[in-house]
Amino acid sequence: MPNSNIRVRFAPSPTGPLHIGGVRTALYNYLFAKKTGGTFILRIEDTDQGRYVAGAEDYILKSLKWLGLDPEEGPRIGGEYGPYRQSERKEMYGKYAMQLIENGKAYYAFDTPEELDAKRKEEAAKGNHNFRYDNVTRNEMKNSLTLSDTEVEQLTTNGNKFVIRLKIPVNEAVTFTDLVREEVTFQTNELDDKVLLKADGMPTYHLANIVDDHLMKITHVIRGEEWLPSTGHHILLYRAFGWEGSMPQFAHLPLILKPFGNGKLSKRDGAKFNMPVFPLAWKADSEKDSFLGFREFGFLPEAAINFLAFLGWNPGTEQEMFSLEELCETFSIEKISKSGARFDYDKAKWYNQQYVHATDAATLAKMTRPLVDVKEYEVSDEFLLSYCDLMKDRVVLLNDFLSEGNYFFEGVREYDDKNISKRWNPEIRRSFEALSELINGTADFNANSLETAIKNFINGNNLKMGQIFPLLRIALAGTMKGPDVFRMIELLGKTETVARLKKAMDYFDKI
Repeated sequence: MPNSNIRVRFAPSPTGPLHIGGVRTALYNYLFAKKTGGTFILRIEDTDQGRYVAGAEDYILKSLKWLGLDPEEGPRIGGEYGPYRQSERKEMYGKYAMQLIENGKAYYAFDTPEELDAKRKEEAAKGNHNFRYDNVTRNEMKNSLTLSDTEVEQLTTNGNKFVIRLKIPVNEAVTFTDLVREEVTFQTNELDDKVLLKADGMPTYHLANIVDDHLMKITHVIRGEEWLPSTGHHILLYRAFGWEGSMPQFAHLPLILKPFGNGKLSKRDGAKFNMPVFPLAWKADSEKDSFLGFREFGFLPEAAINFLAFLGWNPGTEQEMFSLEELCETFSIEKISKSGARFDYDKAKWYNQQYVHATDAATLAKMTRPLVDVKEYEVSDEFLLSYCDLMKDRVVLLNDFLSEGNYFFEGVREYDDKNISKRWNPEIRRSFEALSELINGTADFNANSLETAIKNFINGNNLKMGQIFPLLRIALAGTMKGPDVFRMIELLGKTETVARLKKAMDYFDKI
């Protein structure tokens, strides 16, 4: 149960996959709620039915679940202030729009799309290419401010289409204190008369957002910088409804920037730079609109959370590694940066590497098992556990367990010919044959015993480690890179190791 009246919401639109910028917004809301003992709410803002994408809401819920950002109220969760989908709250918005009509804070507008387009062209011909419906042009348009009461009554009945617009006051300053941006001021003469209720009876974002935040008793609105220009309208709406006393505090988060150059990180940057910009994979009808996510790239959710937390926030200390619980304890809005944060993918991978190294082999084996099963490798749980324990200090992403050690599962497909040709000769072959017999005859088949036996063999035959070990690694793995060679032999087992040595010797002879 919450122990404060702090209430924050994450309010995405189900128009496609959830961008990583949206995930960071959810994270900061979640952290603030937990830090203050408040409530984290999920609200689906689906009033724009033309942009609604099937499956997007499921994607949002699954993404939050994977990251551990569980809302306390929301769709499929319930709560005292539901419903939590705006499309299910449609009837109430009309009532509030009419309230604004009645108190003179909004008005009916009857301009057709064709009439609006004609007006834009008319203004463009005069050199004004940024036409807006505002406190000047509304006096020239077809609305309840310019028409008689009789005309308005006729146009609002008999199925005629109209919208309701906010009546922006003239010559006023709208000033508020943003928790990130500090003092912000808008001049009303620079604001347009936003549509509040569309012709189909659905509210726009502006009306629904304010009504829902008020009714759901939201105390803090923490959202992306792109919504800052709308805040002037939102404050005017709070004033119009007489809700200034319960108006939430605003905090506008900095943009997440492209890895290189300027500009906001976009979904296309993922494909361009071969990196994830969504939490989970998104499958669309077209390949260009389908994307892999952090999970499919091989990130642990804890690493993704830690990385995202630092995209625009810093605790002011040298500590970089934070669990979700530690972030909840440490987070503060005051430490959020005003400037944009560059999406440093190398740093994201560094975080993941730290978490992989710190995770026990049993947990990693469970995470890796689906990757192994997709490849249809037939390996036991015991083998996979030992393998993850052997390889975890050598991987960055979970997928690296397969790509970096594929020879454990597939055998050796290619050998390092260059290093073979420099080292292989008939004398070394005879030593390898003897070494193979030694390994085959080792009773206590573990890494320590194998290390002792093989090193004694090398020393006893006046050989050098540099003559044997590079070729031994190539025989087992195809490359001179890899984990501890004695642990490799133990994991592969006696039969497989001897078979690989025989296959390698036959191949080496041909180089």
